[in-house]
Amino acid sequence: MRKQCWGLLAGLFFPLMLAGCGSGSNSGSNNGVPPITTTVTLSGSSFDFGDNLVGNTISQTVVTVNNTGNHSLALNPALTGDPSYSFVSGQSCSTQLVAGASCNLVVSYTPTTPSAPASQTATINFNFGDAAANTPATVSLTGVSAAMAAGTVTATANPQVALYTITPPYAGTVTVSFGQTTSYGMNTWSVPTPSGGGPVNVEVAGMLANTAYHMRATVALQNGITANDADHTFTTGALPANLQSQTAAMTTSGQTPQGGIEMLNPFNNGSAGIIATDLSGDIIWTYNPPDQLNGANWYAPKQLSNGDYIALAGPSSTAPLSPPVSPTTLNVVREFDLAGNTIKQITMAQLNAELAASNLPAAQNLTLQVFHHDVTVLPNGHWLVLANTLKSVVLNGQTTPTEVLGDVIVDLDTNLNPVWVWNEFDQLDVNREGAQFPDWTHTNAIVYSPTDGNLLVSMRHQSWVVKVDYENGAGNGSILWRLGYQGDFQLMNNGAVDNNPADWFYGQHAPSITTSNSSGIFGLTLMDNGDFRVFPAGVTCGTGSAPPCLYSTIPVLQIDETAKTATLQFHQILPANLYNFFGGNSEMLANGNIEYDLCGLPTAKNSEIFEVTNQSTPQTVWDLKQTGGNLYRGYRLPSLYPGVQW
Repeated sequence: MRKQCWGLLAGLFFPLMLAGCGSGSNSGSNNGVPPITTTVTLSGSSFDFGDNLVGNTISQTVVTVNNTGNHSLALNPALTGDPSYSFVSGQSCSTQLVAGASCNLVVSYTPTTPSAPASQTATINFNFGDAAANTPATVSLTGVSAAMAAGTVTATANPQVALYTITPPYAGTVTVSFGQTTSYGMNTWSVPTPSGGGPVNVEVAGMLANTAYHMRATVALQNGITANDADHTFTTGALPANLQSQTAAMTTSGQTPQGGIEMLNPFNNGSAGIIATDLSGDIIWTYNPPDQLNGANWYAPKQLSNGDYIALAGPSSTAPLSPPVSPTTLNVVREFDLAGNTIKQITMAQLNAELAASNLPAAQNLTLQVFHHDVTVLPNGHWLVLANTLKSVVLNGQTTPTEVLGDVIVDLDTNLNPVWVWNEFDQLDVNREGAQFPDWTHTNAIVYSPTDGNLLVSMRHQSWVVKVDYENGAGNGSILWRLGYQGDFQLMNNGAVDNNPADWFYGQHAPSITTSNSSGIFGLTLMDNGDFRVFPAGVTCGTGSAPPCLYSTIPVLQIDETAKTATLQFHQILPANLYNFFGGNSEMLANGNIEYDLCGLPTAKNSEIFEVTNQSTPQTVWDLKQTGGNLYRGYRLPSLYPGVQW
């Protein structure tokens, strides 16, 4: 039967008897006319959202539809399966796609219940209306969801440190924000989870004593998901009675100090540990070890790259060792965490046993007495520990031996086994007696030179800093050069050779490198205590217009190892009332200022730390005073956590 349709001619309608009267689309398919179709491709047949947390939304483009044919494509996407999946309206394909065009389909995955380890699945069917038969038209979706329980906050043995525990279900990191309000303001560093997720413990430190704090963990998963825990509260306890140090700090009006905290090493005031303060001088952390000192002091606290700290405890290193070192005196090098837990340590008795059992030539017949002054941790995790030894020596012009106290550096591997030994008696002439002999060298610092793998060693009683051929453990220990009066370098000042011996450093402490390189041409600063200072011939110090006999300076030197010159680039000469007769240190801060610790001021048991501008006439930016004790070292850290700036 023919179908009647209507035509138009000269404004008049008339009937047409045709086999089919459609528009040329699929409407004529029932009358033997083939439909007009187009070709379609999908960018994929499946999409995996990966790991997600209950209540968290992940939105992703799961597939791209490409109309590769010459005609328009009709599509009607439908989603079946787990209700966690839904289309993102306004960001996805519509119901028509013109020839040659493409469109994206965006889906959100917001699980409301956990499924791990099983997957939550769904299927997209595009329901193409103009595609050729057998055209792929579905995409499968998968994802795994897990719930993360709220964290817990508990006290530790340290009254100012909280333990925050949370269990992310997947791999990632945890950072804790904390402060006295829910604005927080301070952060810990980021602690990684176990490889597949699991419990993470973060020691939260940097809080004032007897103060209420808010804290909240932020979990950052490897797939980019970030989730915040609920807010928790924690109230710190009181400071240990033996670490209630009398400190006060002040910033000069109009000046801005380098940010961070101050790490302090107090002793001679009954203190038995280490403290850290904020830049107001308030104590925000202490290390209060459980040990009985029995005549020892704690020295040289340093932050490690793993977030722990290291320090040593030992009796005073002076000669003669009188009375002899008691076996009950604390004599140890220790790594510990922020809560005060010991991670690993070595005692002097253990080290002597290790040396006796080793096959190191320099360890034969060597007995060490005490750890003292310094320990340095290398990039490979080795510890360079400083100790002393006694040796009976017949000096030039004498017939009877003298018992001399010299120093030894031992390189301990990560298992605390000795792998390299350096003995000053093997490398230096003991007949250069120096000051306060037979306390021959009184070494007080080891500085690692990363550029060449060698060591800088500060010898107070020789008034020298020497460079030792260490070569990252492969060196022969020879002295490469000696810096200081009667050493291997010419002192340069204002473009000329400085022939005034008083401008060298004497009885110095704690050199530190001020430049990114540490060999060739590099910068060095130190605490020039000024003990044993040598004055030009004909100058009688302390009389008339002559300089005082006892004064300290803060030099910054440019060292040229090839030219053998040491050029004074900064030289703050301190007044006599700031003469620092022992201890202390100097360092260049990140902002270019210079900080130095005056450990032993003329007034008994007083110390002061200054941050000053790096100018010919330095201006005080910040200073901290301690009364009733000495700060053997004091230095700025960005925070209590590696890589975090407060």
